Amino acid sequence: MEKELLQTIKTRRSCRRYQQKQVPDELLQQVLEAGTYAPTARGLQSPYIVAVQQPELLRKLADMNARIMGVSSNPYYDAPTYVLVFAPDEGKNSLQDGSCVLENMMLAAHALGLGSCWINREREMFATEEGKALMKEWGLPDGLMGVGALALGYPAVAPGEAKPRKADYVRLIR
Repeated sequence: MEKELLQTIKTRRSCRRYQQKQVPDELLQQVLEAGTYAPTARGLQSPYIVAVQQPELLRKLADMNARIMGVSSNPYYDAPTYVLVFAPDEGKNSLQDGSCVLENMMLAAHALGLGSCWINREREMFATEEGKALMKEWGLPDGLMGVGALALGYPAVAPGEAKPRKADYVRLIR
């Protein structure tokens, strides 16, 4: 394994403070493309990715997520871009497939100098009538669930150091 890839994995951190500078299209496309190369069960490529930069829609999504979370703050940390991942709600591997998509995009974002943070509650958001209406508006097929999302943008602060890994993290059985 190349040292650069290992270094990217080891230094990626969740970003919770963003500059209000929008992610350029070229970088956004690279992040999204990385998501499309994530492994999926039986190679079906069943997830869907939706990137949102429209300010009114960002506010609406933040409000939906905040209601579920029971807070008034923005659960997407005021990032300038949200990237939502959907997968078939009846799929046996939907959560795993969507999770791989999200992880690929987080690693790509970090490698490109962007920050990201995995955001939860999209499953609950898009199970609502409001969420279903948005999915329809975006041209997504019926029968999908929200897997998760990324807050994406330029970090406002440098990432911290990694916490030490716990001593009994790995078991090697030979």
